[in-house]
Amino acid sequence: MNRPEREAAVRRIMEQAHPPVPPELHAEVVRRGGRMLRRRRAALRLMWFLMFAASVAFVVWAVTARPWVEPPSETTPPLTGW
Repeated sequence: MNRPEREAAVRRIMEQAHPPVPPELHAEVVRRGGRMLRRRRAALRLMWFLMFAASVAFVVWAVTARPWVEPPSETTPPLTGW
């Protein structure tokens, strides 16, 4: 099937009458869509909360552990009496 034939086939399909949609189907779709949106919104809020909690935990750890400070040397004794 070459390109013009495919385009003609697509046009025929698009020009056909669409089948009627049952009225109860619309209500079910709206209900499920609303539920999906609520779940997605809750998942996003949970993700942002976990990211915030992880950043706070990291900042608290960094302030208490101070990983940027070099630990004191324990191999050489301190020089006293000079």
